[in-house]
Amino acid sequence: MGLRLSVEKTRITHIEEGFDFLGWRIQRHRKKGTDQHYVYTYPARKSLRSVMAKTKELTGRQNVSLSLTTLLQRLNPVLRGWCAYFRPGVSNVTFCYLSHYAWMRVIRWMRRKHPRTTWKQLRRRYCGGAWWPTTEETQLFNPAKVSTTRYRYRGTVIPSPWPTAA
Repeated sequence: MGLRLSVEKTRITHIEEGFDFLGWRIQRHRKKGTDQHYVYTYPARKSLRSVMAKTKELTGRQNVSLSLTTLLQRLNPVLRGWCAYFRPGVSNVTFCYLSHYAWMRVIRWMRRKHPRTTWKQLRRRYCGGAWWPTTEETQLFNPAKVSTTRYRYRGTVIPSPWPTAA
């Protein structure tokens, strides 16, 4: 096929040390409360930094003139897509962190948009008196509410690719 290994990207490492692959961090850890070790896959820091940079860019100073509805319509697909990709891994803590980060960025965006408005007035206007930014059309996507999934053992359900001896 003409494929070649990249010298810069290729390395041999121990599973205890872990490695990053396609945005995932793959590493073996001891399971809490036991002496057993398992291989865990969770979002890599580089991947988390990239979605945080996109969130920061969308909620930056240059977008203060947008309405909250427009901002959320641009921000929600980024957060939803990232969470959908990392849903099968050990991602709950990362999702909670991203949720807090996105909330803080939107709140800072509101404060920049209305510098002389009190926090109570901003909450009443943009959060409906609650804490989560919402409008009549949409609300800020909450990554912390995304449930993670694990692959089930399907042993005998997966068909064998080899012919059976009769």
